[in-house]
Amino acid sequence: MAKLNHPSLDTYFQYLHHYPHQLIIGHENQVLLEKIQTASTQLNQSLADLSLPYPPRILIIEPEPVQFISLFLAASTTNSHIFLCNPHWGQNEWEQVFHLTQPDLIIGSYPLISTPIPLPLHPPHLQTSPQIMIPTGGTSGQIKFAVHTWETLSASVSGFLQHFQLSSANFICTLPLYHVSGLMQFLRTFLSGGKLVIADYKQIESAILPTIHPQDFFISLVPTQLRRLLQHPPLIPWLSQMQAILLGGASPGIDLLNLARFHHLPLALTYGMTETASQIATLLPQQFLQGANHCGQVLPHAQIQIIDENGNPLPNQSIGQIQIQSASLMAGYYNHNQINHISQNNFQPDDLGFFDSEKNLHIIGRNSDKIITGGENVFPAEIEAIIRSTGLVADIKIIGIPDPEWGEAVTAIYVPHSHNYLQQNVINTIKSLLQTQLSKYKIPKHWIPVSTIPRNPQGKVNRHELEKITYAYLT
Repeated sequence: MAKLNHPSLDTYFQYLHHYPHQLIIGHENQVLLEKIQTASTQLNQSLADLSLPYPPRILIIEPEPVQFISLFLAASTTNSHIFLCNPHWGQNEWEQVFHLTQPDLIIGSYPLISTPIPLPLHPPHLQTSPQIMIPTGGTSGQIKFAVHTWETLSASVSGFLQHFQLSSANFICTLPLYHVSGLMQFLRTFLSGGKLVIADYKQIESAILPTIHPQDFFISLVPTQLRRLLQHPPLIPWLSQMQAILLGGASPGIDLLNLARFHHLPLALTYGMTETASQIATLLPQQFLQGANHCGQVLPHAQIQIIDENGNPLPNQSIGQIQIQSASLMAGYYNHNQINHISQNNFQPDDLGFFDSEKNLHIIGRNSDKIITGGENVFPAEIEAIIRSTGLVADIKIIGIPDPEWGEAVTAIYVPHSHNYLQQNVINTIKSLLQTQLSKYKIPKHWIPVSTIPRNPQGKVNRHELEKITYAYLT
């Protein structure tokens, strides 16, 4: 794997000049180098004009993938702090971002933004080494930036390659490059000497497929994408030939996993997040095809402990809070010109899980999603999996809402199938099935039909919007 920590423009020229093939399929390496050089020249001129006494804060806002890569690599050669931005953020989100970052420079083909850009109030209290800020947390309505470096991102790449026993990796990327899921696909190919296909998901869904040998490529999908692709039978043979289909970002549901296994799709279920520079545990495809539905083994660059509420390690088979240490772990969250650092390199996401006797990681759900009703703990994922397996609803999400009698009432928000006109009959059927498989306190007390469950492009539910829908329906 190439070592490009704190890269220079000369490093890129030497590296890509000797690259054995096109890095981005369909784009000559020389053309990519010219794009990087042009971006670097313009960027350095802009920074020279600013003449700042501290490392500048640069926002990259670029929807076109190859140009985004060029800007990202060019900015990485400067002693700057780089913020990756979603070009499709709305007005409220841009206000958050500008207030939080106070950028010195914005680069890219960004749209007209009516939000006034604030002038920097004071120099940032950051390390002089370059930092790469990756956005996260948009589903909660509060955008945060996880602070990474080339070292943490490279550690993630190295762990991935070791886990799959590869010297290089090829990817078909349908996910946005400003998001950790897309960025790491580019970096895995770039740092390992692999090939990257930048693909439009809608074209793949329409069976307009890249001209490649699928057995040589990984593809990374979120459950919503995979579910839609499986609705098009001509795509199934193509998907089944993949080297692996990385699946993460949200809970897939047992029905989707069973369908994928029926079609012999080489799924690799993953566990990871922006804070860890993508996956830190992954199920190998052969284990999935043999019937496993967990997240597999922890990758070699990371360590995970399951702890109780007092921070004490728990034995195998015991559900507890997940605690992470990793060479790919972020330094912290960017917060108004400084970093809120992680304590002792330990990170505790809002996730509950356990290890089985073979040290495979099982994710139960988010601690904040846990419902306490009548003093009993209820985990939504368990109920959602059973309801999905019935095939009687198009989508389902279980939440808890305040209840004067029970503390919280288990509530099902579901999307009915268009052909199910007698919704109450369908719900009664589901309730009867649940009664045979679940304790009574786990069965939803409220059932709310909606046309769609609000999710982001990665398939994660927008909890804030979902709660608004629920309260509007019940009041």
